[in-house]
Amino acid sequence: MACSLSAVTFLSCNSDYTPKPRGYFRIAFPKKEYRVFNQPGYPYSFEYPTYASVVKDSSFFGEATENPWWINIDFPQFNGRIYISYKDPKKEKFDKLISDSYKLTNKNTVKAYSIEDSLITNPHDVHGIFFKLGGDVATANQFLLTDTTNHFLRGALYFDATPNEDSLAIVNRFLIEDVKHMINTFKWN
Repeated sequence: MACSLSAVTFLSCNSDYTPKPRGYFRIAFPKKEYRVFNQPGYPYSFEYPTYASVVKDSSFFGEATENPWWINIDFPQFNGRIYISYKDPKKEKFDKLISDSYKLTNKNTVKAYSIEDSLITNPHDVHGIFFKLGGDVATANQFLLTDTTNHFLRGALYFDATPNEDSLAIVNRFLIEDVKHMINTFKWN
């Protein structure tokens, strides 16, 4: 019996077992198509994907009247959301709005190994800054858009998932094209 047990052990140790590499679920991406967000009374308009929906932001219940133009762009099939906040630079100092945007971005420095910012100018004379963060951060893509006098808008793409740069990379690459399209079609009303 001891001989047969050692034979099984010997044979099992020499088998051709190859461990499977770690992987992620396959994600089917929809076709890129866009529609216009141009609601009456909103101080901005832009194009957003047909597979997303625009909903009024309800995270600040008491401040809804103070922030009537805050919206979210939801991507339900990716558990993603772009939070859009709009401020009036006449009510809040422009320098403070810019400073607050950098502070919000820099809150990710605990997990981020890089933060790149680049200037934005679109064909409709909208200017801003795009922030790309590297690492396991809650939001790897953020931006601000402004005309420096009348309008200031900040956006951040979040996922309802544990931040993991590797697993979110393919979805981030797909949705960043939509964010860039949104920025390039953005207009002040």
